[in-house]
Amino acid sequence: MRNAAIILAGTLLLGGCTTRQHISDALPSALEAGWEGERVCTLQHQTDTHRVLRCTFPPGVGHERHYHPPHYGYALSGGTMQLTSETGTRTATLATGSSYSSDGVEWHGVVNVGETTVTYLIVEEL
Repeated sequence: MRNAAIILAGTLLLGGCTTRQHISDALPSALEAGWEGERVCTLQHQTDTHRVLRCTFPPGVGHERHYHPPHYGYALSGGTMQLTSETGTRTATLATGSSYSSDGVEWHGVVNVGETTVTYLIVEEL
C-alpha cells in the first residue's frame, strides 16, 4: 500500500506522464527552468546517458512551465506543491523519502504552497 501511495504522489507531482516524442522543444528542461529569473535546480552529476538534478523549493517558490524526459525522483524533504498541467491545477503532498519514476512529462509548472522547503533529486535520461 505504501508503494501505491508513493507512485500516486509522484504521478500527481509530475502532472501526468507522456512519451518522450511528445516533449516540446520550445520549453526549457527542469535544469534550465527557474522561478522569477533564478534557477531552482542544480546539476549534481552527469554522464553520457543520465544526469542528476537537485531541485529546491522554499515556501512560495515554484518552477516555471517546463518538461521532463524519462526520469526517477527521490524526495529529500517533502511538502505541499501546487501543479498545473494540461489536465488542470491540483495540490499534491510529497512525503520525505518517497520516490517515483516517470516516462516523461510534456509540460507542467509547480509552486510550493506549503510551509516547508521541498527538495528532491531527479535522475533524468539524456
